[in-house]
Amino acid sequence: MEEQVLSLLGRKHYVPSNVPELLRQLRWPPNRQQELQGVLRPLEDSGRITRTKGNRYILSREADLIPGRIQINRQAKGFLQPDDLGLKEIMIPEDATSTALHGDRVLVRRDVRARGLRPERAGQETGSVIRILERKRTRIVGTLQRGRKFLYVIPDDPRLPHDINVPPPRDAGRPANVGDKVVVELLEWPSRHTNPEGEIIEVLGSPDAEGVDMLSVLRQYDLPLHFPKNVLAEARAIGTRVAPPELAGREDCRPHPVITIDPDDAKDFDDAICLQRVAPDQWQLWVHIADVSHYVKPGTALDVEARQRGNSTYLVDRVIPMLPEALSNELCSLKPDVDRLTKCVEFRLAPDGRVLSTKFGSAVIHSQRRFSYPEVFAILQRPPNDAIERMLHDAHALAQKIRRLRFKAGSLALDFPETKIRLDERGRVVRLEKVANDVSHQLIEEYMLLANEAVATWLLSHNQQTIYRVHEAPDERRLQEYREDVLSHHVPCGNLSKRPEVSKLLQKLDTIPIGAALKIGFLRSLRRARYAVEPLGHYGLAKAKYTHFTSPIRRYADLVVHRALFQKSHGPTHSLKETAGHISDTERNSADAERDSKDVKMYAFLKAQLQSAKPPVYPALVIDVRNFGFFVDVPGLAMSGLVHLSSVTDDFFEFDAARGQLTGRRNRRVIRLGDNVQVQIAKVDSFKKQVDFRLALERKQERAGRDRSPFPARAFKPHPKRPPMPW
Repeated sequence: MEEQVLSLLGRKHYVPSNVPELLRQLRWPPNRQQELQGVLRPLEDSGRITRTKGNRYILSREADLIPGRIQINRQAKGFLQPDDLGLKEIMIPEDATSTALHGDRVLVRRDVRARGLRPERAGQETGSVIRILERKRTRIVGTLQRGRKFLYVIPDDPRLPHDINVPPPRDAGRPANVGDKVVVELLEWPSRHTNPEGEIIEVLGSPDAEGVDMLSVLRQYDLPLHFPKNVLAEARAIGTRVAPPELAGREDCRPHPVITIDPDDAKDFDDAICLQRVAPDQWQLWVHIADVSHYVKPGTALDVEARQRGNSTYLVDRVIPMLPEALSNELCSLKPDVDRLTKCVEFRLAPDGRVLSTKFGSAVIHSQRRFSYPEVFAILQRPPNDAIERMLHDAHALAQKIRRLRFKAGSLALDFPETKIRLDERGRVVRLEKVANDVSHQLIEEYMLLANEAVATWLLSHNQQTIYRVHEAPDERRLQEYREDVLSHHVPCGNLSKRPEVSKLLQKLDTIPIGAALKIGFLRSLRRARYAVEPLGHYGLAKAKYTHFTSPIRRYADLVVHRALFQKSHGPTHSLKETAGHISDTERNSADAERDSKDVKMYAFLKAQLQSAKPPVYPALVIDVRNFGFFVDVPGLAMSGLVHLSSVTDDFFEFDAARGQLTGRRNRRVIRLGDNVQVQIAKVDSFKKQVDFRLALERKQERAGRDRSPFPARAFKPHPKRPPMPW
C-alpha cells in the first residue's frame, strides 16, 4: 500500500490532493479512508511526503524538502546528511537550524536560486530546518545554575548553545544544589529565539565528587550500565565451555600454532592468526574470527540487545560491552589454552603478498600464546627464540609486503599516534602514554584488512545481501578549501581530486613540522565512514569492495556479515537498511562518548597541575602564525591552543604576512612556523572545554646568546578534536 501511494504521488502530472481525492485516484472505496490515513501518517513522519496547507499531500522532494539527520558543530552550524544517498550534504546556517539538536532527524527546505543565463557553479548547498521529525535525544546533562528569578541548566554539550529553563526539581532522588550535574528531560521549545524548557529528572551530584564526571558522560550519551535480566539469562544458559557436539563440521585447527595480538589491557579477543609455509613459493594464512553467530541467534534477547547497543563503547575508565561478559570476555573471546569456535578465512599467498586463493569455513582453535603489541614489537627487534617467534617474524615480513601493495594501489597513510590515559583506582589520571601504529599493530591490521576485503568480494560475487563498510570520496569543494589552506603555509600541493597527488602530499606532510596539523585538516575534509547496504567502496583504503568481518564481539555489523556469509540470512526482525543506519548512529554516539570521557579526565588532570607548586613543562610546536597570535601543538597532551598576542605584556609583535612570522619590536624575538617552545597550563575552563597555556620561563643557559625574553601567554581556543579514523 505504501508503494502504491508513493507511486501515485510521484506521477508526472500529479496535482497535490487531499485524502478523498487520493482515494478516488487510487480507486479505493470511501470506507478505506482510515486505512489510507494510516499509510500517510508514517510517510509524513519520516519526511518522505509533506502535508501542505489545505491538507494536501506531495512528495517532499517535489517541494525541495529533504529529510535527513542533522549534525551540528561547536559553532552551531548544521550539516544535513540526506536520507537519499544520492543527494549532497546540505549546510544549515546557525540562524536556520530552528530548534534542531545534534543528531535529530529533520526536514530541510533546500535553497534553490534562479540559474539565470550563466551555468550555476558547483558549491555548498544550503537550506533551512522547517520541521523536527524525530528527536535523537530528549535528555540533556548539564550544570544547574540560579538566575534572578528562575533556575536554569547549562548543557555540557557545547553544540547546544541555549540554556534550559527548569522549575525546582521534584522526585529527582536527591536534593539539587547550584553547581550540581543534573539530567534534564527536554519539554517545550517552540522557537530558537527563546530558551527551551525542561524538567530535572535526576541529580548526579557535584562535578568534583568521585564518579560524577563519568556518570555524566553515561547519561549524556544514554549508555546502559547493565544488561536486562533475560539477556543475562540467555548468556548463562549457553554455558562456559565448547561442547564436543559443537565441533561437528568444523575444521580442527587446534594443532596449529594459533596466536592472538591485542592491546595489553584487552579482554575481548576477536581475532587470531596462524601462518605456515606450505611450499617454497606459497604461504598459508589462517585468519580466525570469534564465532559469535554460533551463540547469538537472530531474534533472541541477546541479538535484540546487541543490535540496540550497536557496538561496544570504550570509555577511558570502563567498557560498555555489546555482549554480556560471559560471552565477550569468556566463551567467545579467543583466550589461550582453551578451545574456541571460529569463522575462518584461509588464504594462499605468494611470497610478495598477493592473494592466490581464498577459502571460508568454520573451525575450532586452541590458541597457544596471547601477545600484547609491546611484546610483539620487542620480539621483532631481535632474533626469534622459538617456532612461534619465528612465525611472528615471517608474519611481519609478509604483512609489510601486503602493506606496500596496498599503498601502491592508492591506500592513504592516515595513521596517528594515540594518547592513552592511564588511571589509578580512584579514576584519576596518573600518566599519559603515546601509542604509535608500529609494526606490531600493522602485522595484525594488514591481515584483518585482507579478510574484510575477501569477505566483501565473495558476498558481492554471490549477490548475497549484507552490510558494507563504506567511505565515500570527499566533496570537491572541501578538498579545494583544504588545498588552499595547505598552499597558504607554503607547502606544495597538487590537484587533490587525483589520488596520487593526495598520497604525495601526505608523504610530504610526514617530513615537515606543520605536517601533523595539516594532516588533521585533511582528515576533517573527508566524509565519515559508515555502514550501508550498497557497496560504495572505501576511499581511504582505496578498496572497491570492503566490509567489517573481524570484530563480531564488539560490532554488530560484523555479526550481520557472519550471518550473511555462513547462514545466508540476516534474520526477520529488521531490514538491513534500517540496521545499517542504526549502527552508523550508535558508532557515532560511542565515538563522541569516548572522546568526552577522555576530556573530563584530562580537564581534572590539568586542573590538578594548576595547584602544583611546580606545574609540568611541555614541549610544544608552533603550527600556525597569524596577526593575532600563534597556535601551538602540545604532543604530550594531544592538545593544540592559541597563544594570543593580547596577553603579551613586555613587547609588541608585528606580523609579517609574506614570511608568516611574528617579530617583537623591543626584543626582536621571531616566532615562526615550526619553532619549538616550552609551555605550561595557565587556566582550565571545564564549562567551555578550553585550556589556556603560557610560555614556560626559560633558563638563563637556554637563553645564552639569544635576545629573547619569555612572556606569559594565554590560549583561549579549545584543542581541535582529531576526527575518528574512517576505517
